[in-house]
Amino acid sequence: MDSVKIGTDMTALVIDGHPHAESLTAALAQRYAAGHGDARVLALRDLEFDPHMRFGYRRRMTLEPDLVDAKQALAEAQTLIVATPLWWGSVPALLKGFFDRALLPQQEYRYSKQGLPIGLLPARHGRLLLLADTPWYAAPFTGLPAQRQVVRNTMKFCGVRSVRTHRMLGVKNADDTQIARWLDRAESLGSSDGRRDGAGRSAASAQTIAADAASSSVVATS
Repeated sequence: MDSVKIGTDMTALVIDGHPHAESLTAALAQRYAAGHGDARVLALRDLEFDPHMRFGYRRRMTLEPDLVDAKQALAEAQTLIVATPLWWGSVPALLKGFFDRALLPQQEYRYSKQGLPIGLLPARHGRLLLLADTPWYAAPFTGLPAQRQVVRNTMKFCGVRSVRTHRMLGVKNADDTQIARWLDRAESLGSSDGRRDGAGRSAASAQTIAADAASSSVVATS
């Protein structure tokens, strides 16, 4: 499993839901982690697991080692970040499959006697970094259903109380200047969250990750 860990005790977990390592989504996840100073990037493309619920909720599937590790990280994170592109009004199948397999009843959530969901994740703060080719002026007409799916129906459903969404729209037509702004913004958000989380920054590690992310080739694709 390929993940980036900065610091000694992880306080933030960054879920990178893009299947491609050279995507803008992946670069944003890296820059957030660099700014935070005590974050782990969980790149789902590097995990070995079956994203399909072979039996639905009728029967549990055995958790692969990578999913066991991921669930442990979810159980420890104070802050949860999800970075994902918007594809066909939703998230990539990889990310949806991870949610299906990793977020389980009686573990990450449960239902009250009245049938209401009770989230069990300890994270109290979260962010959604959502990328889309949809231009900003078209968003009010097309809507961004993935935002509701991830924020309300997944993160908050599982107990993350406060979740903020940061939308990067018009990605396919973004120039280098705009991409640089988005990357700097992600690092700034990470830095702000790191101060709130009391992250014990390892300066050398953080600077190395930031330099790697800044020098990597990022094209205008989510």
